Amino acid sequence: REFEAEIRFYSGDDPLDVWERYIKWTEQTFPGGGKDGNLAAVLERAVRALHGQQRYYKDPRYLNLWLKFGDCCNEPLDLYSYLRSQEIGTTLALLYITWAEALEARGSFRKADLIFQEGLQCKAEPLDKLQAHHKQFQARVSRQTLLALEESPGGDNMGLLEIAEPQRSSLADLKGRGKKKVRAPISRVGDAVKAMNPNSQPLASVQLSNTPSFSVFDENSVSGPEIPTLTAQSWPAPPVPRAKENELSAGPWNSGR
Repeated sequence: REFEAEIRFYSGDDPLDVWERYIKWTEQTFPGGGKDGNLAAVLERAVRALHGQQRYYKDPRYLNLWLKFGDCCNEPLDLYSYLRSQEIGTTLALLYITWAEALEARGSFRKADLIFQEGLQCKAEPLDKLQAHHKQFQARVSRQTLLALEESPGGDNMGLLEIAEPQRSSLADLKGRGKKKVRAPISRVGDAVKAMNPNSQPLASVQLSNTPSFSVFDENSVSGPEIPTLTAQSWPAPPVPRAKENELSAGPWNSGR
């Protein structure tokens, strides 16, 4: 009641201080969470009450409220994109560290590294903390790569290493010779190449009709970025938090059929 009264009748120049003390008190009084603490509702009220106050966009206290609120959301990655689009906390290392760790937990190592690189390019503060977390991330990924290499020496499970092995070209261009027949070369990879006689190349004859020729789509010729780029999503409002349990509206309990 004291915090609610202070928030309602506050007349100072730093309303963020009241919300920060209110949230810390809630976390200490109800460490187990639950309905009594109602921490998610307090966090949601805090970010909505301070929404649009750009003087707090570079304040670590304000970013900390948003990141705690993200833990209560169904999809925290959307909230991180929203923060970046609004330039909230983009100069602070904590945003990039939290974002990259969430991506790493989902196995998106490339995207996590992109987030670290973005923070390093922006020289987010403290920069030494961001660099230390990035090195630790690289060490963890390298360790997982070595474990995958030991478990699968044949190269069957090399998702982290992404070693390019020779593969057949699907939907390759077929250049015909003659008017009625076309000779398509047989593509072999791996041990099949060694077993073949280099002086002889078996050909498969394909009978073609007199229908007009058509172009075949070649997926190997499609160019695109190797690493997917992350695009910021514009959110008109903060993402919706998780559904709160035990907060259904009251109604008659004995009139159901």
